[in-house]
Amino acid sequence: MKQTILAKRYAKALFAIGKEEEKYEVYSDALQAVAGLFDTNPEVEDALTNPLYPLDVREKAMAAIIGAMDFDKVMGNFLNLLVLKKRAVILPEIAEQFQIMVDDDKNISHGTVVSAIELDADLQKKVQDTLENITGKKVELTASVDPSIIGGIIAKVGDLVLDGSIRTQLASLKGSIKGRE
Repeated sequence: MKQTILAKRYAKALFAIGKEEEKYEVYSDALQAVAGLFDTNPEVEDALTNPLYPLDVREKAMAAIIGAMDFDKVMGNFLNLLVLKKRAVILPEIAEQFQIMVDDDKNISHGTVVSAIELDADLQKKVQDTLENITGKKVELTASVDPSIIGGIIAKVGDLVLDGSIRTQLASLKGSIKGRE
């Protein structure tokens, strides 16, 4: 079950401290590293979140992670607080929300571009530049291929969707022909 609102609160608190100390990028990397541990080692997540383990065991597990990754005092305290408040389970969501805040602060948007064939680097750069001009933000694009769109591209950045695919144009043409009948 996602707990996005709670994750945003924790991320916002850490982000405020990180911004004040000019360490929010370091904190983002640290959160991503711990969230990565949750993904790659399910036993780490279990050791930190399983209520069957006594609290002191979970605290020792987090202390071992903090020591191994050499986090600063603020990050260590934050991670310990999550264990103490039984919120370690939402750590990956906190990392995700924190990264969104970092990207927003840096004026970066993430987008996708889908094409029928693989785009060469020049064309992908042109699409990226166009999206940056439209949004007024730096855009980091992820490209994918979907032959079912027949031709053209579909670009998405945030709420903005630019659909120039042949499939959509054919569907629109079909709808207008049916409307005339």
